[in-house]
Amino acid sequence: MRELCRAELTGFTEVMAYGMPAYERDGVAEIAFASQKQYISFCLMRGDVQDAFAERLAGQDMGKGCLRFCKPERVDLDLVRDLLRATAPAPGQVC
Repeated sequence: MRELCRAELTGFTEVMAYGMPAYERDGVAEIAFASQKQYISFCLMRGDVQDAFAERLAGQDMGKGCLRFCKPERVDLDLVRDLLRATAPAPGQVC
């Protein structure tokens, strides 16, 4: 997931925030991910991107801003890539 974030989020700074890799633009974290005990979480902190992908996210295990995958092999890399590509072009309001 890190390779995907680094490839798609040009212009972002990779930092550690709250114990997980996060990607900031202008000092504001918009994306993060972490390996939890029960799942892998992909944190999408942009409400506008979440809204734009509401249909595709509807069947996913999703919290307020966290997409959860119970096993590494279940990570939908196509969905993650599309979310990153939608986040990258311009800043937006974070949750």
